[in-house]
Amino acid sequence: MTGPKAYLTYASSVLAGAQSGMQECKHQFAWDRWNCPESTVHVAPPKRQKSATRETSFVHAISAAGVMYTLTRNCSLGDLDNCGCDNSRNGKLGGRGWLWGGCSDNVDFGERISKQYVDAVETGQDARAAVNLHNNAAGRLAVKATMKRICRCHGMSESCALQTCWMQLSDFREVGNYLKVKHDQAHKLEMDKRRVRAGNSADPRGAVADALGAISRSELIYLEDSPDYCYKNSSLGLHGTEGRECLQHGDGLSQWERRSCRRLCHECGLRVEERRTETVSSCNCKFHWCCTVKCERCTQVTVKYVCARKQGGHGQNRRRSKGPK
Repeated sequence: MTGPKAYLTYASSVLAGAQSGMQECKHQFAWDRWNCPESTVHVAPPKRQKSATRETSFVHAISAAGVMYTLTRNCSLGDLDNCGCDNSRNGKLGGRGWLWGGCSDNVDFGERISKQYVDAVETGQDARAAVNLHNNAAGRLAVKATMKRICRCHGMSESCALQTCWMQLSDFREVGNYLKVKHDQAHKLEMDKRRVRAGNSADPRGAVADALGAISRSELIYLEDSPDYCYKNSSLGLHGTEGRECLQHGDGLSQWERRSCRRLCHECGLRVEERRTETVSSCNCKFHWCCTVKCERCTQVTVKYVCARKQGGHGQNRRRSKGPK
């Protein structure tokens, strides 16, 4: 299908996918200095990012991945017309002791429609458009890279003499984890500036193609260094880390979470302020015959740690710099 009917058919899945991508972005960067603020939201119809930093490379990738993932899932669930399981390999030998079968998630469909929607915004011929398209494609590849093979045993008393297997989407969190690693390892593109400044408007894309060289299609790339996320910058939509919550104690915290106060506060020239909130509620309620309920009043104290300016200070005085994290 083409035209308005096709757009309406898939639009709700595209929007839901883009939103799930942004939710995953907020989860992955919850304890980073850049925490995927609303100014970076990349929903359908997608907004073209003004910059091409390491962080916006992740925004493009996770948005494209979210759209592809949701379209693929809704296709397999039968929620979309003219779309269903990928049965193209069913009955073929997959490996020793197993055959392709079952209902594989149709990622080729999800990839194709995601590309039509998400890539459509990149109409320019400049280097930034080429970088954005590369990162969109890397996000879609992440969905495929994190898929898992599910198998069912066959044979006498389920002896597993033969297995039938199919490919299934992993939880979207796995896609987010995969792309967060790619973000941390992203490559800055060093291009021939003479070609970028050349009069031919199409030439910058050629410069990008040359600069990519041996960089894999699955890797994230960026053009510009990140700004200092410690500080507020209204023109860039950055709020800084003052007032941000951080973690100091708690069971099951990762090393990254345990170091959040140092990263968000101390290394940005701020102090950690403890804030206590008391909540009074009914508790230990008992039924008395007949017919009343009597409760006690209990106080619960909630402790939060936030980044605050140092006492007597008129601004942030950074102790040291450790990059845009």
